[in-house]
Amino acid sequence: MATPTDLSALRWGILSTGRIAGIFARGLAASTAGRLVAVGSRSAEKAARFAAEHGLAPAAAHGSYEALLADPAVEAVYIATPHPEHAVWVERAAAAGKHILCEKPAGMNLAEGRRMVVAARRAGVLFMEAFMYRCHPQTARIAGLVRAGAIGVPRLVQANYGFRTEFNPASRLWNRGLGGGGILDVGCYPMSFARLIAGAAAGGADAFAEPVGLVGQGYLHPETGVDEFATAGLSFAGGLVAQIATGVGLGLENHARVYGTEGWLEVPHPWIITRGGGALAFRLHRRGVAEPETITTEAGNVYGLEADVVAAALRGGGRAVAAMTPDDTLGNLAALDRWRAALGLVYPADAIAAG
Repeated sequence: MATPTDLSALRWGILSTGRIAGIFARGLAASTAGRLVAVGSRSAEKAARFAAEHGLAPAAAHGSYEALLADPAVEAVYIATPHPEHAVWVERAAAAGKHILCEKPAGMNLAEGRRMVVAARRAGVLFMEAFMYRCHPQTARIAGLVRAGAIGVPRLVQANYGFRTEFNPASRLWNRGLGGGGILDVGCYPMSFARLIAGAAAGGADAFAEPVGLVGQGYLHPETGVDEFATAGLSFAGGLVAQIATGVGLGLENHARVYGTEGWLEVPHPWIITRGGGALAFRLHRRGVAEPETITTEAGNVYGLEADVVAAALRGGGRAVAAMTPDDTLGNLAALDRWRAALGLVYPADAIAAG
């Protein structure tokens, strides 16, 4: 197992070279506690091109994922493959002794998520699902205000994440075999936010809470069967209710709001937070106060922050990151399974898990 000797420069490898891999690589360049040392692709040409774009030596470009995992210079891997490939490469990375940051959703379903968590725990490596917004101080501040009673008793969460793309059955966003649709790709964000707020509202030690009730609706594309858009109504113990929405074929106002008995929080930018670094603001509306309070947080690149929290956890001897623990990941996948089931959305991976 890789044991970093200098966690101020945790040595990362990126597994896959798609769009999100490039975004993470640029964020890693802004990290204070990590650096990119290698990349792996199924194509030697793509690996070489990615390496050149991100300042790596030619020898750091691996023409297979297996070669990346065998590289002794790599201590942690960021897994950026399409959704259905996450589980197998998390398991192989764990077997290779690498710490793991896996792009969301960690798995196609809860069964895959359990496989990943078991593999990481058996190997003694860190595992985190890459919900980068959880690593930004804005998210921590919002949860802290809810926990402290700044808006009284939280009663309603509203959160959306959706966008419109043109239908293309070959695109991963529309292809059922590739885990297409809104729920898995971006609906996982508002689901995780609602569960985070529910945990904060409960006021206990847990950073999240699970819905006791879920009602889902949506529209499945008639050709590929993935969710073009979907909504879910969630209920939590204590009376908190959440309304969340997502889509890959419908543009939404991508925001979050938390309403309580003594006020409400308005979060205009909850998900894609300060890729370039800088200040970000949300508003606290208090009952009986005419003007809202603007609360500003300032931080670096959100993907760089994500890499930094992994390094910080390892520095402290941990094998989980408090901002997004493996148990939190499993709870989110379980809730996403319920949301999909309400729509009748089944992936090939579900049949494999059931078998």
